[in-house]
Amino acid sequence: MNEERAVERVAARAVTVQRAGRIEDGACRHLLVWRAGPGWRMAGSGVLGGGLGERHWVLNAQVRAGYGRLDPAEHLAELAVAQGLSGPGTGLMTAAEVDACTWAEDGGATALATTGIGVPTWAAAPEAAAGIVGAAGAAGAGYVPGTINILAVVPAPVSDAGLLNLLTTATEAKVQALLEAGYDCSGTPSDAVCVAVRTAGLGEPAEPFGGPRSLWGARLARAVHRAVLAGARADRERRAEWDGPPTHPATLPGCGCEDVLAGAPSPVPSGRGSSGQGPGAVVRARGAG
Repeated sequence: MNEERAVERVAARAVTVQRAGRIEDGACRHLLVWRAGPGWRMAGSGVLGGGLGERHWVLNAQVRAGYGRLDPAEHLAELAVAQGLSGPGTGLMTAAEVDACTWAEDGGATALATTGIGVPTWAAAPEAAAGIVGAAGAAGAGYVPGTINILAVVPAPVSDAGLLNLLTTATEAKVQALLEAGYDCSGTPSDAVCVAVRTAGLGEPAEPFGGPRSLWGARLARAVHRAVLAGARADRERRAEWDGPPTHPATLPGCGCEDVLAGAPSPVPSGRGSSGQGPGAVVRARGAG
C-alpha cells in the first residue's frame, strides 16, 4: 500500500519553475520561482528562509555583477512580495544568467541549477588565499559571477535527519560534477542549495535515509550531478564567447516564462557516473528566450 502511494506521488509530481523579469540597476533582471505551495519541508542555505522547516516557495534571483546591497535577505523578501508570494519561503541570489539554468530528473527526483563559476575555489583553502566574496563575485573583477545555486526536489516524505543527509548528498554530487567538468575546485565561495521533500501525511512513514546509496539519495545525486555537469560545461562555453549576460533596459514579453522545465532535452553528459542510470533519467538545458 505504501509502495502504491509512493508511485502515485511520483506520478502526480509537478515541479513547475517560472521565470519573470523586473527592472533593477538600470536593466531587466530575471528570476526563477517555484510556487510549491503547502505540504513541503525544505532544508537549505539560502540567505532568505534558509534552515529547516515548512516552505511554500523558492525564489532564485539574478542580480548584477558586483552586487553591493548589504541586506540581501530584505531584497529577496521585496522580490517575493512583488511576485505575489506569501507564507514561508526561501530565496537564493546569483549573478549567473538564470535563463541558462540546467535541470535533470531521475526516478521522480528533480534538480535545477544556475551555474556561474567565475570564482572557483576549494572549501579548505589556505587562509592567505581565502577572501570574502559576495553573491555576485569579487568586486572590480569584471564578469565573474561566482555562484552555483541548486534546487533539488524529492516527491516523498523524508525524516529531518534524512533531509539533511540529502543536502549533503546534493553537495557531494555538485563537487563530483565540477571535477568531471574539468574544474579544479569544490565550488564557489557563495554557492547555495535547497532540498525539498514532501511533508508526511497522517500515519505515513518518512524515509529515514538520504545518503548517496539510499533510494532517494541516489536519485537526487544523479539528478544534481547531471544538472551541474551540464551547467558547468555551458558556463565555460559562455565565458569563451562574451563578457556577461545580455541586458536590456525594459522588461520584454520573452522575459517571462510559465515553465522553464519544458525545454527540449539536451544530451545526457557522458563520463563516469553520468550515463543514463536510474529510471526516468533526463537532462534539459534552458537558454535565453
